[in-house]
Amino acid sequence: MTHIIGTGFNAGSDDGEFHTLEADLRALSEMGVDTVEIGVTSLDLIAGGKIVKERHDALVALTRQFDFRYTVHGLVSSNFMDPVTQRYQIDAAKALVEVSNAIGAGILVHHSGNLRADAIADWAGADVREREALTELADFARPHGVRIALENIFTTEPGQYRQTPAEVAETVKSVNHANVVALIDFSHAYIESTFKGLDFRAQIRAMAPVAGHLHVHDSFGRPQGFYKPYHPQENTAMGIGDLHMPLGWGDIAWEEIFSELTFLPDTVLMMEIGRRYRREQPASLTRARELAALNAPRAIAAE
Repeated sequence: MTHIIGTGFNAGSDDGEFHTLEADLRALSEMGVDTVEIGVTSLDLIAGGKIVKERHDALVALTRQFDFRYTVHGLVSSNFMDPVTQRYQIDAAKALVEVSNAIGAGILVHHSGNLRADAIADWAGADVREREALTELADFARPHGVRIALENIFTTEPGQYRQTPAEVAETVKSVNHANVVALIDFSHAYIESTFKGLDFRAQIRAMAPVAGHLHVHDSFGRPQGFYKPYHPQENTAMGIGDLHMPLGWGDIAWEEIFSELTFLPDTVLMMEIGRRYRREQPASLTRARELAALNAPRAIAAE
């Protein structure tokens, strides 16, 4: 049996309220999606590291209306390398673990860290800070049955300290905790590899053995640089940046990648292709299921 247990799309709120999330979930249910990643921090569920009970209960009630497997996307701004906000982030992440457990989500997505160029005095201890925080969070997550999925990001500012995808994998290996896995965001890895002159396929190959969650969306691997579009569609027109396009719109060799790589058991193939592409989502869903099936022979051989 394949190690990829499901595929679907991310969902969240546009305005901090539940009605837009509910509409998104309903549309995905009607589409036949089996797995949804909820952007929980698009809702006001946590205040100062504490769960807001009324809103938490509303989310639990909403999620129970649908027969989805859930995963949770944590703080998009997460950065355990930052010594100033790290404690606040850990507290918020622990609350997110509890939210994940309450809705039956076994994965909490956490972005890998970074430091600004002018924070160079903090660089030396950055990797250690991140690993220690991940260990604390993973220890908390263990009895809740939640795995922390550390996602590779790309450089967003000149001179920024940011781990490469292969280095994110090394962080996961160093933490060496059953409740910490790597999350391969293929497009992020493609963009960062282009920016740093790395071998994209080698970078994701390094992550695969410790990867327990996948973010899939298409791009051309072209860094954003200093270009600022007027409409987001102008980035798409030129193939620049983190585009989150439907599968097949970019030039990532998905069939080759999923034929080659083997991931950890109970891995979800999550498409970060939002409602902007509602008309294209069904075709991406079909293709994602084909990729999961394509991945099955190597997963079986690895067992």
